[in-house]
Amino acid sequence: MIFGSDNWAGAHPAIARRLLEEAEGFSAPYGASELDRLVEQKFNDIFEREVAVFFVGTGTAANSLALAAVNRPGGVAFCHREAHLIEDECGAPEFFTHGARLAPVDGENGKIDPRNLLAEIKRFPPGFVHTGQPMAISITQATEIGTLYRPDEIMAIAKIAEDMQLPLHMDGARFANALVALNCSPAALSWKLGVDIVSFGATKNGCWCAEALVFMRPDMARDLPFIRKRAAQLFSKTRFIASQFDAYLADGLWLELARHANDMGRCLQNGIRSSRHARLAWEAEANEVFCIMDKGRADDLKRQGAVFYAWNPPHSGQALLGENEVLLRLVASFATQAGQVDRFIEILG
Repeated sequence: MIFGSDNWAGAHPAIARRLLEEAEGFSAPYGASELDRLVEQKFNDIFEREVAVFFVGTGTAANSLALAAVNRPGGVAFCHREAHLIEDECGAPEFFTHGARLAPVDGENGKIDPRNLLAEIKRFPPGFVHTGQPMAISITQATEIGTLYRPDEIMAIAKIAEDMQLPLHMDGARFANALVALNCSPAALSWKLGVDIVSFGATKNGCWCAEALVFMRPDMARDLPFIRKRAAQLFSKTRFIASQFDAYLADGLWLELARHANDMGRCLQNGIRSSRHARLAWEAEANEVFCIMDKGRADDLKRQGAVFYAWNPPHSGQALLGENEVLLRLVASFATQAGQVDRFIEILG
């Protein structure tokens, strides 16, 4: 009953086999192999346009280097108050941008409120040297509380980004989960709405270690080869990341895996909804489920083999918890089995 994170899951067999195939023979290093070029073309195909793709090892690297690519002196990037970028990257975005700041923006359901975003940006008037310069906006899809930005919500933020001449970045650690939940194509949920850069996550969804930084306009990435090298994210044997993406993107496997994870999350949610001993904190929209229960029952679930994490309530949800209650996050993955969900609900009661 492993619901700690989709990072706990291993690799899908098709991806593991593809890695083993690539382990034999020789291939050009540093992104120059035929396989690297093949996978780059696959990204062009799924995004329905020419994009610039850079493989990196972690989502933290993808997010941080995305901001480094668009940094300005005194740069300020705007993200939701509880975004992964500001809460869980240990200062990496600030480090790799050499001092850019992250400005938190409030909004319900883990999503930036456009009115709050506009008000926050206006706190940094152009030409006023003391406050610094707005440099980017970042949204998380799916959000840190498992909700999703709908296309119209992304468009509203993208309109502000366009008016303010700021690039819009999407942290897509669970991009595939969002796509299948919203029934959108990659293009329809990114550049067609005004997104400029996507941190394209795959590690959580069946890969061993594969993340990509995707620029919808290649000219925006002209400095990224040097930034990535300086950040120690240019792998010599990049074909081992490319081979994972090669299998991941083949025949829609990546969407199939995300769909299964979302389905298992829905089963978890339905079971919790029917229990007298727990309640949903809010509706799950992808593969992350947040629920509230008594601390004693949570401890009992752990003693019987369930793995999950206690979670800090959102700033806007401090009144969610009663005395002796705890907020929990349970994450389903491509490897979650229905029997594990059933067992968890059975123990929960």
